[in-house]
Amino acid sequence: MPGSDVERSAMARALELARRGPLGVNPQVGAVLLSPDGEVIAEGWHHGAGTAHAEVDALAHADPDAVRGATAIVTLEPCNHTGRTGPCAVALIEAGVARVVYAMADPTPEAGGGAERLRAAGVEVESGLLADDAHALLSSWTGLQRRGRPHVTLKWAQSLDGRAAAADGSSQWITGPTAREDVHRRRGAADAIVAGTGTVLADDPSLTARNPDGTSRDAQPQPVVIGTRDLPASLRIHAHPRELWHYRTHDLHDVLRSLGERGVHRVFVEGGPSLQSALLREGLADEILAYVAPVLLGGPRVAIQDIGVPDISAAHRLRLDEVRRLGDDLLIVLRPDTSADEAAAANDPSEGVS
Repeated sequence: MPGSDVERSAMARALELARRGPLGVNPQVGAVLLSPDGEVIAEGWHHGAGTAHAEVDALAHADPDAVRGATAIVTLEPCNHTGRTGPCAVALIEAGVARVVYAMADPTPEAGGGAERLRAAGVEVESGLLADDAHALLSSWTGLQRRGRPHVTLKWAQSLDGRAAAADGSSQWITGPTAREDVHRRRGAADAIVAGTGTVLADDPSLTARNPDGTSRDAQPQPVVIGTRDLPASLRIHAHPRELWHYRTHDLHDVLRSLGERGVHRVFVEGGPSLQSALLREGLADEILAYVAPVLLGGPRVAIQDIGVPDISAAHRLRLDEVRRLGDDLLIVLRPDTSADEAAAANDPSEGVS
């Protein structure tokens, strides 16, 4: 049964190997091949789109004779479809693997079904070993599969009275250095930083992630700008170490769908108010980070504009996840409150009826 010390150790190693793979359109997957007496025969992981999947990578490093009767420990259910590579389930069957243990099922309809195919060929299959660890590793990828778009985090800094800038439009340094350091840490964890053309033209941001000492991080998120206006060559964004992706459109659904197709899992939206408000209006925000400074600005430069709320009954209800003090500022972390929708679905007599 899965869960023996040997298999748990092998799955932990497979998860470690999976983390070596890049984030992208395909999931991070690792595999370990074990002999019948529990010795490691070979290891493998997925190196990126178009390359061999983890199971095939491991098989390529193994003695074919040693693989017959072996156990394959894999972090994700072996795939059952032909894309740029063939089905991993078939590769394992043809190699003579006797047993497959995987952590979590493949959630994609086109790739799922590998377990059934293996069982039909007489291979013993077990699932669920270190499943929580696998789900944590693949949470951004599975979210992309479920939503059809990346996870979207909106971030803004505001005064206590809800302003994102002074009356003249100046907005730098509303919050203090501790809050700004937190922002850069979160930027560095994102796959892409997104801003509207209005913010880029007004503030000339670099859209980079920096270390506490001000130096650039080695790994930089992808810079993305949305809007139809031209961006002069003198802007700092053109000096970004990664090529700018400029979407000249107002269709945010199409932009996010395109980013997902390009392997972007997590989007960090830096502004401005027009873009942030449009994403809220379209129901495309998964997380909100509001950095609130103890300062009053007044004037018309509000942090959030029209989000399609004609009356109080249509208010966007949010769930408060965290409040943290950062120096003199507060970070408020919120997510859309879907409890009302979930309750309505649970009480809908037609729900679940086919």
